[in-house]
Amino acid sequence: MVTGQKHRNGRKRILLCSLLGLLWDTVAAQIRYSIPEEMEKGSFVGNIAKDLGLEPRELYERGARIVSRGKKQHFSLSLRSGSLVTADRIDREQLCAQSAQCLLNFNVLVEDKLKIYSVEVEITDINDNAPRFREEELELKISETTAPGTQFILESAYDPDVGVNSLQGYKLRPNDHFSLLVQSGADGIKYPELVLERSLDREVEPTLHIVLSAWDGGEPVLSGTVRIRITLLDANDNAPVFTQPVYTVNVPESVPQGTVLLTVNATDADEGSNSQVRYFLVKIPREISQIFQMNSVTGELSTLQNLDYEEAEFYKMEAEAQDGLGFWGRAKIHVTVLDMNDNAPEVTITSAINSVPENAPPGTLIALFHVHDRDSGEYGRVLCSIPGDLPFKLEKKVDNYHSLVTARALDREEVPEYNITVRAEDFGSPALSTDTHILLHVADINDNPPTFSQATYSAYIQENNPRGASIYSLIAQDPDSEQNALVTFSIMDSTLPLEVPPLSSIVSINSETGDLYALCSFDYEQFQEFQLTVTARDSGDPPLSTNVSLTLFILDQNDNAPEILYPAFPTDGSSGVELAPRSAEPGYLVTKVVAVDADSGQNAWLSYHLLKATELGLFSMGLHSGEIRTVRTFLDKDALKQNLIVAVTDNGEPPLSATVSVTVAVADSIPDILSDLNSQASPHPQDDSLLTLYLVIAVAAVSSLFFAFIVLLLALRLRRWWMLQVVQSAGDRVGGIPSSQFLGIDGVRAFLQTYSHEVSLTTDSRMSQLIFPQPNYANTLISQQSCEQEEPPLPTQSLFQGKDEQAFFQVNFIL
Repeated sequence: MVTGQKHRNGRKRILLCSLLGLLWDTVAAQIRYSIPEEMEKGSFVGNIAKDLGLEPRELYERGARIVSRGKKQHFSLSLRSGSLVTADRIDREQLCAQSAQCLLNFNVLVEDKLKIYSVEVEITDINDNAPRFREEELELKISETTAPGTQFILESAYDPDVGVNSLQGYKLRPNDHFSLLVQSGADGIKYPELVLERSLDREVEPTLHIVLSAWDGGEPVLSGTVRIRITLLDANDNAPVFTQPVYTVNVPESVPQGTVLLTVNATDADEGSNSQVRYFLVKIPREISQIFQMNSVTGELSTLQNLDYEEAEFYKMEAEAQDGLGFWGRAKIHVTVLDMNDNAPEVTITSAINSVPENAPPGTLIALFHVHDRDSGEYGRVLCSIPGDLPFKLEKKVDNYHSLVTARALDREEVPEYNITVRAEDFGSPALSTDTHILLHVADINDNPPTFSQATYSAYIQENNPRGASIYSLIAQDPDSEQNALVTFSIMDSTLPLEVPPLSSIVSINSETGDLYALCSFDYEQFQEFQLTVTARDSGDPPLSTNVSLTLFILDQNDNAPEILYPAFPTDGSSGVELAPRSAEPGYLVTKVVAVDADSGQNAWLSYHLLKATELGLFSMGLHSGEIRTVRTFLDKDALKQNLIVAVTDNGEPPLSATVSVTVAVADSIPDILSDLNSQASPHPQDDSLLTLYLVIAVAAVSSLFFAFIVLLLALRLRRWWMLQVVQSAGDRVGGIPSSQFLGIDGVRAFLQTYSHEVSLTTDSRMSQLIFPQPNYANTLISQQSCEQEEPPLPTQSLFQGKDEQAFFQVNFIL
């Protein structure tokens, strides 16, 4: 039993030790401290910041933390003071039992440096446990015939403290029959023995009571007592004797619960009830009594629970054999636990990252982890490995720490993430292993520009497309991810004819989808193709881009009807007349219808048809030449004035056409026309004479004007021919119509051969009219229509003048 005053003095000693020197020593990056057990939670252990060469605030800034090895952590870091303090009350006896030295090891990790420091703390013993006996009262049965001087071995007291704080001796309370003899075994443990000093007499005193005390050497001294009840028996002079003093057995830790480890055997030379022996385990701590049990009848030692080499490698106990009258003998039992490979390696990840950029250099740290195998020897050796086809490798660090680092460059576009399996395998047979999975994402960087499926693109668009319609779509792929794969499209430059409006008014592109839109309706007659340079740019930093060439071809549609150049329509409401001599032979060229079509290809192929005529079968029309020729000679019955309607049709789908009315006067000359008209005049002689007078005057005037007109026409034709040569040399673009269709000597000849006069005489009117048609030419250039505005292809003073150059003469005679 422990005295209250001594217990309080022990607590004061604990506090004094905690405030006195704390031993630390740093050797080869190892820090060592020493503290007594049973310190209060939060007690100062050492200035860890100073020992690490850091300021107290740097512990927090650099992410310093304690890394335990899967066991309970007994210490913590005070980041404010930079001290190492206790995390709870530490009981040395619970951690290290009766080991001579009790060391607690852990590591301190400085996160930003990824540096590991080994820390070792020695837990020194204090006298916090008093010696105690297993039972509060012992019972001895002694024969009354026992001779003085006989020794009786008593149960030893047990003190879990070590050194001077452990059991030091025993003291027997004074009595009349016994004295105390203390023996020391080879292991240094003291055993109390009672020595009979005087003969016993059961009839005088059948039961004796004595008190045995056990004390330790601590400061203050603690002690424990046990009451011994001695019962005197009738004579029995032989004690049981074991067959061997020490029983030894080696047992693998994998034996199942309830396995019989060994059998002890003792014999008693007495007979009858005095020779009957029962077996007991004595002098064992409470922990051992929970692991082993002994059959009191058979002496079999068996296990109550599974053995674990990692908890205890060796057990020492004593077996006692008692006969029926209380005589006993003792033998030692030594149980050695053999290690088996029953523990797989343990892997503790200390620090790890879950994402690494794909441009990380070789040697980039991915994870830091610790491996430990609780087995011993070869069973405790651990080999760490990863699959060989991964771009990573393992590096060995101190204290069974390993680091996982990159071995070569990574490429997210090939492998976006890795599930790395780290295998820790021991050297047992069979080997045990533990797999730890580390999931690592490869972060994208902008290292890939957008790519098109083709180097160049071509698109074909029908002209007259609706404005705002999508005409083409470009697709660019970027193997990067997120913002680095976000592609935008833009138009850099283009190749357009000079007369075409700016590109910004023709096409636009959707920057997100790559769809190309027409901002206007294309006109094949304005331009047939143009080329764009489209840029696909990602959203990385810095952005990467790729250019591609896109050529747009405009396809022609039949959107232009044929335009009749000759005969042209007069502007004053009169109609021109073509002259055909009455003596014309079959096949005579009366006139030629000249037409053009602004379209191209088969849309511009023209055919000529005679839709209506005054005399059917009198004239024929050339299908492709547009020439009107006589089919037969003229007859007297044929009308003087022949009206023809000609249709010009292109070859488009659907076909478009234009019509023109041609008036042919049948006469050999102008006087013939007048004479023919006189034959149809009024019979009144006064009117006829006046009409004849006026007609002669008009014919003379008109003939003079006509001669002047012919000279002027030749001059204009020569001027146009010369300017046409200039235009053709500059670009050969005059409405898409070859000049041979409207210029040349043949054209002049045709005009000269097809001029006509029309004389209108009336007998009942005061006015007669003589009309000379305009020259048979017209501006054959088609005005080019822009997408946004209409501009003439040539300046105002162009090659072909407008209506001011057209000649038409009309003479009115007032009768």
